[in-house]
Amino acid sequence: MQPENLSILHFERDSIVRGKTQEPTTEDPEVDGVDSASEESDAPAAADPAGTPADKKRIGDRAGLLMAGAVLTACGGLVLYGVLEPGKSDGTPERRTPTAAVTYEVTGQGTADIAYQARSEAGQAVAVEAAELPWRKTVDVPLGKEPIVSIVLGENGGQARCALAIRGKHVQSATATGTFGRATCSGTLPGPDPTEG
Repeated sequence: MQPENLSILHFERDSIVRGKTQEPTTEDPEVDGVDSASEESDAPAAADPAGTPADKKRIGDRAGLLMAGAVLTACGGLVLYGVLEPGKSDGTPERRTPTAAVTYEVTGQGTADIAYQARSEAGQAVAVEAAELPWRKTVDVPLGKEPIVSIVLGENGGQARCALAIRGKHVQSATATGTFGRATCSGTLPGPDPTEG
């Protein structure tokens, strides 16, 4: 083999290693009066591993398309959430049940189990076990439900007093004494407050 052909083979082997193949156009190492060895020296010494600027542009275009697709998907999800939001079938505002402010208070020393009515249309009581006394809680109770607070003392007994106030006005109080002593305070809610709209 001639030395010129060896340089072409060496150049082709390097091109294949970089992931590019270069097919020789003729068997003759000299094309149009230019020696292949001189062509090799005009070529860049090391090819860019990322490829040509066109390859970089395609990668950037793909990344941009992926980003735009992700943003459109997120926007579509938010739109669907707004359209299909559970519990909102039409444009009418949610109907609220009128309530009254009720204050429950338990005074004494030690602890007591306390159960009271709070904002629950199902009428379920809220229970607090071994609450440290004195204890006080103000809650909204739906009109039509009776506010009630019950106390039960522990096995150590003692004395505790429950009190109930509706819209700041005292309604009832009761006292529990002794081991597992019990007391209950309840009241009746008035109609809607004329100041409420």
